[in-house]
Amino acid sequence: MSTLSRSVPVVAGVLGAGGIAVAALPARLRMRAELRRRWRTWALSAPLFLGAFWLGDGGVAVFAAGLGVVAVLEYVRMAGLTRSDQTVLTVTAVALPALAWLAPAALGPQLTFGALLLAAAPALLTADTATGFTRAGRTAFGLLWIPLGLSCLVLLGDTALAVGVAVAFGDVGAWCGGTALGRRGPLARRLSPLSPHKTWAGVVGCAAATAGALAALGAFTPLVWTAVLVGCVVGDLLESMVKREAGVKDAGSWLPGFGGLLDRIDSLLVALLLTAGVTLR
Repeated sequence: MSTLSRSVPVVAGVLGAGGIAVAALPARLRMRAELRRRWRTWALSAPLFLGAFWLGDGGVAVFAAGLGVVAVLEYVRMAGLTRSDQTVLTVTAVALPALAWLAPAALGPQLTFGALLLAAAPALLTADTATGFTRAGRTAFGLLWIPLGLSCLVLLGDTALAVGVAVAFGDVGAWCGGTALGRRGPLARRLSPLSPHKTWAGVVGCAAATAGALAALGAFTPLVWTAVLVGCVVGDLLESMVKREAGVKDAGSWLPGFGGLLDRIDSLLVALLLTAGVTLR
């Protein structure tokens, strides 16, 4: 049985159960409206994600490019980059998934090195002596984080589908773990000052949910599970760091219940990169 054929009933079942659960929440619950908004966003985004894989590598490449363009817009705004920096990131957000689909062998060390030089090109060409180094560094980081991370959606094939579902489940598991176990005791300790509401209880919940999702999809291995779990934790903290320096709460405001696209895929980007590192040779 393929990963996609396993994913559809698993995701549909969890969404159905989640829908019943949020519908039954008492009106006095403070987070009732927020949880309902999140469920609706899950219900709309899940078919898009699964549908891209149903269309094959080309569909995944187009989907990844679309995510990349939107995520780049949000990142550029938070990082305070210029229009020329945005152009570099947007072009690579479209080009790298396309290369992963049409010429995956081209995504080697040489291309990565060239892309990093490209990240510095706008600042170099304008002889920016005031903020050039900062711009180049932030553009290079954004390039590795967003376009390269999303190109792994294509490179990893069915594994990317399993990682995407596992990360989504991990997000829910982290919330459930933090809510159920994070009120007192050692697991209630804050994970990092970068994200005050994240606790070790959330990590435990995330670990259980990601392991269960990968097992249900027939994709569980210790290395892949570790990559997904670390990606879930580090990806969230990474975006929190960017947002704190930018002085914003969310990367955007158009995605109900989450904020912006980067608020939804921050963990996925890191999990994909780490999974590629432990599975691709």
